[in-house]
Amino acid sequence: MSKKINCLNQKGFTLIELISVMIIMGVVASVSIQKFDIMSDSASDQALRLAVKELNIRESLTWSQIKISADGYTNDEDLYLLVDKDLGGKYFWNPGPDRTAGGTLHFNSKSIALNRQESNASVAGRWQP
Repeated sequence: MSKKINCLNQKGFTLIELISVMIIMGVVASVSIQKFDIMSDSASDQALRLAVKELNIRESLTWSQIKISADGYTNDEDLYLLVDKDLGGKYFWNPGPDRTAGGTLHFNSKSIALNRQESNASVAGRWQP
């Protein structure tokens, strides 16, 4: 007398189903990693744009303080030396050969070349990419 095995109540996944799920998970992971990379690049670009704005604000503030001081405005070199260009954190400033004319601002792996419009007695200097 042989026993008959009832195969109708088997539970589990087939090999095809498992491979299909793994392929779908791989595609989703690769797309999300690319999106994350794009987001981090755009965040670095935005950080550099904000740093340029910060430099312009510091330049204007320092220029204003010099203008209202007892000595008044003297020259562009003095103003450039007084502006605090240390933005902290992951920023690095590399002045060019003529440091009052600009330089390169680095943040993480991104960098931007800046030109500086000179200041005079009537207007503060301005940093521009």
